[in-house]
Amino acid sequence: MIRLYKLMLSPFLGQNCRYLPTCSSYGEEAIRRHGLWAGGWTTLARFQRCGPFGASGYDPVPEVLRPAARWYLPWRYGQWTGKHIDPKTRLD
Repeated sequence: MIRLYKLMLSPFLGQNCRYLPTCSSYGEEAIRRHGLWAGGWTTLARFQRCGPFGASGYDPVPEVLRPAARWYLPWRYGQWTGKHIDPKTRLD
């Protein structure tokens, strides 16, 4: 689905991502690195941070999952606010 978005919709919507890497690239890498379940929840958290009052800047996929994350507590995989992003890398 991410590849379909990148090929079909992204060229028409333009490059307006608040983060580096873009959300679609982040999603591909997160799923590749952490699997569909954990990577999907991590990607969902990233999409949620893209809201109008969200942060911006350099936000790579984490190398390792958060220690509190468990398969039965999937919301703990993602970082749901932008507090972890270095203010020096902000794009706005």
